[in-house]
Amino acid sequence: MKTRVILFLLLAAVAVSAAFLLFGNQNPRTPVARITRDGVLLEEIDLDKVDVPRSFVLEDESGSNTVAVEKGRIRVSKADCPDQICANQGWISDGAVPIICLPHKLMIEIVGGGGELDGGAG
Repeated sequence: MKTRVILFLLLAAVAVSAAFLLFGNQNPRTPVARITRDGVLLEEIDLDKVDVPRSFVLEDESGSNTVAVEKGRIRVSKADCPDQICANQGWISDGAVPIICLPHKLMIEIVGGGGELDGGAG
């Protein structure tokens, strides 16, 4: 009798855990571009709420980056760094790959939304 009760409780716990994992996150977060320089947060932009495309310049003593934002995506359109990797990367719209400008210590990453990778991916 005792074994059946323990087995029933164990199966119930597994079923509840499985249901939570499958149905617990039905409301995914909206994608937000997080812009940091040298680890300091400069700006967060909700990419789903961008109605009008815009661009702005981020400057400091190391140089400048021009950032372009449209609904659902963001990019570095111009930079005065020597290698131009950040500007050549193009648009990003999910959390798979951030934009990084090493000379200016700038990083643009997207958090939230459906494109984020979890710890088990990769």
